[in-house]
Amino acid sequence: MSDKNRGQPFSFGIDDWALAEAGGTTLDALHFDVDAICRAYDAIEPVAQRLGVPAPKPRLAGFCYAPLAGLGARIVFPKGSEPFCHPLIKSPEEIDGLREPKDYLAAELTQQRLKLTRELKRRRPDATMHIGHSVEGPVTAAALIFGRQEFFTLPYEDPARAHRLMDFAVRSMAGYAHAVNEALGAPLKPGPRSIPDDFAGIFPPDKFAEFVAPYWDKMYTALQATDRSLHSELLRVEHLPFLTQAKITAFDPSADQFLSPAQLRDHCPCRFSLHIHSWHVRDLSSEQLQAMYRHLASYRPSSISFGMTHLSEEPKLHALLAVARAMRGAA
Repeated sequence: MSDKNRGQPFSFGIDDWALAEAGGTTLDALHFDVDAICRAYDAIEPVAQRLGVPAPKPRLAGFCYAPLAGLGARIVFPKGSEPFCHPLIKSPEEIDGLREPKDYLAAELTQQRLKLTRELKRRRPDATMHIGHSVEGPVTAAALIFGRQEFFTLPYEDPARAHRLMDFAVRSMAGYAHAVNEALGAPLKPGPRSIPDDFAGIFPPDKFAEFVAPYWDKMYTALQATDRSLHSELLRVEHLPFLTQAKITAFDPSADQFLSPAQLRDHCPCRFSLHIHSWHVRDLSSEQLQAMYRHLASYRPSSISFGMTHLSEEPKLHALLAVARAMRGAA
């Protein structure tokens, strides 16, 4: 839920862990079991009503590796836990042989998830047609294709191949995004776009200018972005000027450990959001959470985000929502 009235905007969500808990099921079941998905979303409705927020619409569980699955990467779904992705290649020489697939949607996992989301939509007309992220940022995609440790040494050891891999990452991520949106009945047209690129900040500024910002620009262009938003969790103050270079207009640092709210206020060249994270809700009292919210609001972020991870957090979230709603309405 997002609210853009006067005062301090905020957003609130109920994540997949809370949905699984409400439905008495496991996280992995929310990826593959339509019955479990329906039970979970039905079970969360009374919680949403008590909190005074819209109940979330049924969908398959969040899945950031969907574009990698489209390239043929092996994805593992451990029982009761988050999925993880195996690299597509193991050596720099294999970069030379990377080719876009003739059909980005041909992978078995992709076809399975398309079938599941269509079945969910058939059973629940209010469901969101969704099989996972439609894109990963270019640095994150390249690191997942080759392996994180291997990729981040490549620009030093073989810069030509690093550029080749980055170009492939942009082409393949954009190709998948266009294909999957077409299949889900919402073809990409010019409009606002958000890119998640959590690994980008691993590059120091001297390499960032060569291996990150230009590829952000290429990806936004390929996605026909008219307004550019970025989610990235490892940027430092020294990286922030590159947001201007890539024409980014909104920045979500999420859990970035290197950027304080004060640094964002003083150095971020575009609007930025702030977060109250799941561990804050877990560890702080209702009063401490309310004080934290007021403190974050003093930096005038474009939005403050928080949500429910466990059902036991409901009393704290009532308190957080109360202060968020009061400050949203403040002139």
